[in-house]
Amino acid sequence: MPEANADVDVDVLIVGGGPVGLTARVLLERWGVRTSLVEKRTELSPFPRSRLVNVRSMEIFRGLGLAVPIADAAFPPEYGRIRFRDTLSGDDFASAAIVGVRAPVPESPVTGAVTSQDRLEPLLLDAADAPVRFGVELVGLTEDGDGVVAVLLDHRRGEETRVRARYVLAADGAHSTVRRHLGIGTTGPGELARVTTVVFDADLSALAARQPAGVYFTAHGTFLPLYPEGGWCWLAPTPEDAGDTDWSALVSRAIGTDVDADVLRVQHWTMNAAVAERFRHGRTLLAGDAAHALPIMGGLGMNAGLADVHNLCWKLAGVLRGWAGPGSLDSYEAERLPVAHRTLRQAVANTKLGFEVQERRREQIRFGGGVVRGRVELPWSERYFAQLGLVLGVRYVSGAVLPDGDGDGGCGDEGTDYLPSATPGRRMPHLWLAPGRSTLDACGEWFTVFAPEPARWEPSAGGPWPLRVEALPGQYADVCGLGPGGALLVRPDGHVAARWPAGPTTGATLREALAAVTDPAA
Repeated sequence: MPEANADVDVDVLIVGGGPVGLTARVLLERWGVRTSLVEKRTELSPFPRSRLVNVRSMEIFRGLGLAVPIADAAFPPEYGRIRFRDTLSGDDFASAAIVGVRAPVPESPVTGAVTSQDRLEPLLLDAADAPVRFGVELVGLTEDGDGVVAVLLDHRRGEETRVRARYVLAADGAHSTVRRHLGIGTTGPGELARVTTVVFDADLSALAARQPAGVYFTAHGTFLPLYPEGGWCWLAPTPEDAGDTDWSALVSRAIGTDVDADVLRVQHWTMNAAVAERFRHGRTLLAGDAAHALPIMGGLGMNAGLADVHNLCWKLAGVLRGWAGPGSLDSYEAERLPVAHRTLRQAVANTKLGFEVQERRREQIRFGGGVVRGRVELPWSERYFAQLGLVLGVRYVSGAVLPDGDGDGGCGDEGTDYLPSATPGRRMPHLWLAPGRSTLDACGEWFTVFAPEPARWEPSAGGPWPLRVEALPGQYADVCGLGPGGALLVRPDGHVAARWPAGPTTGATLREALAAVTDPAA
């Protein structure tokens, strides 16, 4: 029964109105789950912050009908490149393509996008109708056997309200109030750097048009073009005398030409690297930066958070709608926590190598009397930023996946390469079912059975699970490890839950597989 003094009763209270929380709101609304989102800021972030929507996130947004508007607001694909220079106006001494953004890849129906978070968030906000309250902070949280009661403080009105929810999804950032309230610690290197972001206007259109890039690393800081129509930001270590700094002069020096930089906003922040010790505490689940604070180098942070909620929301929906048991939520941490640690290692390595290149170049400039000729030797190859193995090659191991004994042929999820695989736990390979329609498009708010002979897999008896059967063209059977009578069971998040190479075996029917996947603890 709802608590008598609770003002609102919802299925899921989402804490945090960044891209991860807003995407969770869209996902849960599509499942018919009643949500309410609170954000302690008074508005969406005015800062560009996250810059890269990678290819896997664009697949998620394609399923939500948002990929096209996101791409329309983003930079053209030729901006999917990183350039290294002494100053912004100088020549490249190195560069690297962002694989999956610079150009399409055959392993996906979409291309990643270079866009600013302050362009992405309004699209996500408008994509669902569930209530959103800005300027509201969670200040208390208690749990009983039936749900959670959150105490919320409206800073504008100075009023406290109480919301009773079945579950809380905490996406409230690296300094998560919810995580601290629950006493969940973190592991990892911690603080890597103190950084200042300066948002400014300057006439740099000719420079960007000549050699476009999403990121320009220089010996004097990092430049990011913000929007196709203009605007820039500059990131650099925060100086000791930050309060007295002439930011316009510093930015102009880093540009390297006589250009006036009109500074609009300045933000000081800490680059952290840590993963929460656990992602679940009873009825509260952590996602995004609340679960893992990742350095910005490589654009992995926001995208990892989007993958978190894509993994979690179908499980929450199943529990709330009665076709999954509470034990299915245990698979969220089992699946996403190892991914967070692997992603953290990659992001920290990216950051250290990026800093190393900048420091090497600064030393060359100092020793060369301010003049450097030639290219600096990089500590990586062009393939270093090819992260499809990490982005598309994740393999989940949990009770929500039924192994079939396949050793997976060495498919890795920590390297640069991605080899499509339909091994249970892997993302369903992208294969064209028809012009413009991918196997990933056949997944949604339901489980999908892909079978070369679909009639053999039509369920003979009803069940509580949302389920569709899809014909898999015969030419794809080998790619998926299937014979003519075989099938794949794919979860709503697009990952393979079970595989029957030759057909169902005794004790492994479709109904039994669905029951096992949706309540592993039962």
